[in-house]
Amino acid sequence: MSRRNKISLLIMIALGLLISWYAARDIKFSVLIRDIVDINPLWLLIALGCILLYFGLESVITYMLVRNSDPNFTFRDAIRVPLVEQLFNGITPFSSGGQPAQLFVLIQSGVDGGRASSALLMKFVVYQAMIVINFFIALIIGFNYVIDKMHALAWFVVFGFAIHMFVIVSLLMIMYWHSFTKKFVNICIKPVKWFVKDDTFYKLVNTLNQKIDNFYKESVKIAHQGKLMVKVFVITFFQLLFYYLIPYFIMLALGYTNANVVMVTSLHILIVMIISIFPIPGGAGGAEYSFEMIFRSYITNGSKLVLAMILWRILTYYLGLILGVFALVMKPSEKAQKSRRILKGKSHKSFGGS
Repeated sequence: MSRRNKISLLIMIALGLLISWYAARDIKFSVLIRDIVDINPLWLLIALGCILLYFGLESVITYMLVRNSDPNFTFRDAIRVPLVEQLFNGITPFSSGGQPAQLFVLIQSGVDGGRASSALLMKFVVYQAMIVINFFIALIIGFNYVIDKMHALAWFVVFGFAIHMFVIVSLLMIMYWHSFTKKFVNICIKPVKWFVKDDTFYKLVNTLNQKIDNFYKESVKIAHQGKLMVKVFVITFFQLLFYYLIPYFIMLALGYTNANVVMVTSLHILIVMIISIFPIPGGAGGAEYSFEMIFRSYITNGSKLVLAMILWRILTYYLGLILGVFALVMKPSEKAQKSRRILKGKSHKSFGGS
C-alpha cells in the first residue's frame, strides 16, 4: 500500500468521524447512549451477517471463475480479492482503484495475468448487469418517494442509472458489434486531437483500441461458458440482495418492526446509485445526506436516524476498509506462492531463450 493510499485511508476515516459528529451534534449524549443500549443485538448481527455474506459470495464467484482456468487457485486466496477491492474502492474517486487492486491480488496469488483479467471481466459484466436490473426495478417502486423527499437531488438517481446503463450497453456493443464499436469510438475521440499533442492523441487511440480488442477476445471466452455464467448471475443476485437488505435489518434492530422490506430495499438500491456518482471516495457526505433524507420518514426519531446512518456506514463502508487492510497484508497461501514462483520461472526462461 503506497504512502498516498495510506494518507487517503486516514483522511476517509477522519472525514467519517467528522461527518458522524456533525450529524449527532444536536443530540444529547445520554439519549444516544440509551438508543445504543436499546438496540436489538439479534437483528444487528443479521445485518452484520448480510455484509459478510456479501463479501463471502463475491469470494465464491471469484473462486469459481479463476478456478475454472487455474486449478491451483485456493478459496483462501479468493477471500482476499473482494476485501482488497473494498479497500481501494473506498479510498479512490469513483471507486476507480478496485479493479486494478483485484488484478494485483490475483497475480500475487500466482494467477496468470491473462486468466485473472478474464475472470475479473466476467465478474464485472455480470455485476454491472445485475446492478442495472435491480436499479430498474427499484426505480419503478421507489422513485416517486425519492422525488417527494429529495426533489432535485432525485435526478442524481436518474443520472447514476444513465451512467451504469451506458457502461453495460458499451460492454454489450463491444461483445456483439466489435468492429462497429471500434470505428464509432475512433470517430467520437477525434475532437480530443484539438486539445492535445499528436503523440498523446495517437497513444490514447492505440490504448483504447487495444483495450477494446482485449475485451472482445475475453468476451468470446465468456460466450462459451454459459453454465458457469448462469451460476455467477444467480450468486451475484443473492450477493447484492444481502447487501441491499442491510438498512432493513438495522431498522428492525432499532425497533422499527413495521418497515416495508420491499420499499426499504428499493430505497437502499437508489441510495447506492446516488453514491456511485459522487467523486469523493466512498461518496462521503453524499451517502450520509442521502440516507438521512430518504429514511427520515421511516425513522422519525432524530437520535435513532443518526444512529441508523452511522451503523449503516460502518457496515457498508468502514468494515470493508478495515477488513481490506488485513487482507492486503495477509500473505498468499503456500500453494499460491508456489504457483507464482513457477510463473516467474517460466517468464525468465522464455525471456532468456528469446
